[in-house]
Amino acid sequence: MAAELTELEARLFEWLRQSDFHLTPWSTEDAAKIFEVEDDAVYEAIASLTKKVPDRIQVFYKNGSLHIAVE
Repeated sequence: MAAELTELEARLFEWLRQSDFHLTPWSTEDAAKIFEVEDDAVYEAIASLTKKVPDRIQVFYKNGSLHIAVE
């Protein structure tokens, strides 16, 4: 898996894996600030992760907010 991911995707995936965004609502703006990239780069990385590691990431909508679960 690691060879297929870009540096941002790998860093984002690990951060998501260690987070609680399955319980806490997701904020693309906050992630962009943390990773020092534009919002679009975060959106593209998450979209790419859902294609590259579909069995390890779940993006879902709950109670009016986006949530992301990673195993």
